[in-house]
Formats: sequence, C-alpha cells, structure tokens
Amino acid sequence: EVQLQAYGGGLVQAGGSLRLSCAASGLPFDVYAIAWFRQAPGKEREAVSCFSGADDSTYAADFAKGRFIQSTDNAKNAVYLQMNSLKPEDAAVYYCAAKGNTCDYDPISFDYWGHGTQVTVSS
Repeated sequence: EVQLQAYGGGLVQAGGSLRLSCAASGLPFDVYAIAWFRQAPGKEREAVSCFSGADDSTYAADFAKGRFIQSTDNAKNAVYLQMNSLKPEDAAVYYCAAKGNTCDYDPISFDYWGHGTQVTVSS
C-alpha cells in the first residue's frame, strides 16, 4: 500500500523560508518518481519539482530554480522541499505525488497523492 502525506506548511513573510516534508510508505524510491505540485485558488495545479530514483530524471519549474530544493532521505522514507526567498505568488496548497519510472510535469500522470499542506506568504 502506497501512502503519502505532506506537512510543514504555514505562514511566512515574503523573503522567508519553509521546509515541507512528504512522508511516504510502501513506496520504493528506486522505482518511483516523487514530485511536488502546488495549486493556488482559481489556478491550475502546477509542477514544482521532481526526482526519480528509477532513472535519475529531474524537473524543476522556472519559478523554483535557484530558490527551491527537493531532496530525499531514503533512510527516513521522506522527501523534502526547501523553499527559500518566498514570494507572495508562492502561496498555494503544496502536494507531494508519486508515479512509476520517469519524472513528468503533468499531474495527470501521477498515481499517488497525499493531502496538501497550505503555504501562505504575506507581503
């Protein structure tokens, strides 16, 4: 059984940082791609970043490059998203998701989802 749970969101001022965590169970990291998505009110769900242990493929959105870092702790079966220099436009519900094999930017391609965690950025 595969289960994902994102947590660590909260309220932060513009320019600040947050680290989101995704606890995974029943998910072999050497086979799956793990990704972060976000969705702001009234907007489409969009890809943030991805890493696949199956083929080492990666993806990072332009808005994330230089500010957000995805990492994996295999021993703890957890995935993290370190977010720095946060902007008001980063405010959204952030989700972690998983799929087999290679990374993809399309949320439709992902089979497993956790409940999102809210990130609010005040200006």
